[in-house]
Amino acid sequence: MVAIWRRMSGVALGLLIVDLAGALLLTVVTPSFTSTYNLFITGRDFSILLLVALAQMIVLAVGQMNLSIGAIGGLVAIVESGLMVSYDTPVVIAIACGLVLGAACGAVNGLLIHWTKVNSFILTLGTSYVFAGVNLGITHATPFYHIPGAVASFGQARIGAFPEIAIVTIVLAVALAVFLRQTVLGRQLLAVGGNPVAAALSGLPVRRVIVTAHGISGFFGAVAGTLLMAQLGEGQPTIGVTWILPSFAGPIIGGAVLAGGSAPLLGTVFAMVLVSLISDGLILVNANPYWVQFFVGALILGGVLLGRVRAVGLRDVFRLKSTAPPVTDRPAEEPVPRRPAEQK
Repeated sequence: MVAIWRRMSGVALGLLIVDLAGALLLTVVTPSFTSTYNLFITGRDFSILLLVALAQMIVLAVGQMNLSIGAIGGLVAIVESGLMVSYDTPVVIAIACGLVLGAACGAVNGLLIHWTKVNSFILTLGTSYVFAGVNLGITHATPFYHIPGAVASFGQARIGAFPEIAIVTIVLAVALAVFLRQTVLGRQLLAVGGNPVAAALSGLPVRRVIVTAHGISGFFGAVAGTLLMAQLGEGQPTIGVTWILPSFAGPIIGGAVLAGGSAPLLGTVFAMVLVSLISDGLILVNANPYWVQFFVGALILGGVLLGRVRAVGLRDVFRLKSTAPPVTDRPAEEPVPRRPAEQK
């Protein structure tokens, strides 16, 4: 515990304090916040959205983006539910096929980005439409109902206020932390994100690092889609449609640098706790839930601004003076004629 406290960044510590204050405020304002059922619902939604945020965080760590996380999660949920409902495939095999598909989709993103050198924003925007199109082509916008009871029961299972699907999120988050801190490939991933040119000149396997980051992102998105399918009890074609905002909110508010080189896992966790508190709090006080997007968007802007301030300083962020050299009206100097001896 002491080691975790010492390693905690200033952003993560600040978010933890804000989370504790927010939870205390909601407890005082709306006592129903601490009810078993409300904590279960909040924790269940948080467990899924945290996986979405971690899927984006690992790609931001290499200085890239993945806009296809939601499309991958939706496609995986449809493939898994379709296999189980239409083809009576065993649950374990269907879910394994879906998770492999999600990792493969992410790896394809990474390979295409490395080979084509196209900006990850544009490329993953395109692949997101490809994956979503396959989803709609399979389902014709019709859900797969009546998935096996074991899957649906797991999505609603709880121990008191603790949702059992949170066990999957905790295991994957710990595994990701170990990967980033204790493995060679994890450290190479942060090195490539910090300075890809220097990493390539140093002989680091840049292609493998990029493909690995996107593969992990696709896998986490696939797990999130699987858990949401279990929560809903059906394979909905709309799974993942609203994941763009939370995928960026968690890592950016948590202290991630858009240029790459950082993976603030604790900051991302605490940031998603804050997002969940805002969403749950607005519902409990009977406020308009659409204001959630406003507050989360404002937090994202604040996170980006704070990251910029840490990088270049407060004075440089708000500097309005142009850095271009001043333009003068002095005429250009005439060329000096050569001496007769220098002429041919």
